[in-house]
Amino acid sequence: MRKLLALFLAWPLWALAAEPAASTAAPVVGSSGVAGQLTQLVLGLLLVVGLIFFLAWLLRRVQQAGPAGKGQVIELVGSRALGPRDRLMLVQVGNEQILLGLTPGTITALHVLKEPVQVPSTEQATPEFAQRLMELLGKDQKDKK
Repeated sequence: MRKLLALFLAWPLWALAAEPAASTAAPVVGSSGVAGQLTQLVLGLLLVVGLIFFLAWLLRRVQQAGPAGKGQVIELVGSRALGPRDRLMLVQVGNEQILLGLTPGTITALHVLKEPVQVPSTEQATPEFAQRLMELLGKDQKDKK
C-alpha cells in the first residue's frame, strides 16, 4: 500500500523527468498483496465489531452493578400509557405516593395520595422468559443448581 502511495505521489515528478522510458514501467501488484490487504481489512472489521459488543456487555454490567431498587428513596409503583407520548406514573417518595403526568415537555404532579395504594407483587405472577421457557420444555430450574 505504501509503495502504491509513494508511486502515486511521485508520478508528477516522473512526468517531468528527462528520461520518460525509465518511468513507464509500472509495478505489478501481486495477488498476495491484495489478499494481505483484504485479510487486514477483515481483521480490523472484526476487531471493531468485537469492541462494540464488549462495550455493550460492559455497559450492561455497570448498569446492573448500580444501586439496587430497594434501597432507593424514590420508587416507581406503577405506570400507564395514555397515548404515544403521554403517561401517568405513580411514584412513592418515602411514605407518600404522588401521581405524576408526563408529557414530552413537562412533568406535572397531579395528586398526592393520602393513603398509599397497595400494589400486589407481580414477580411471582409473571416469571422471566427463561423460567417460562424452561417450564415449557419440561425442565425445572432447580435441576440447574
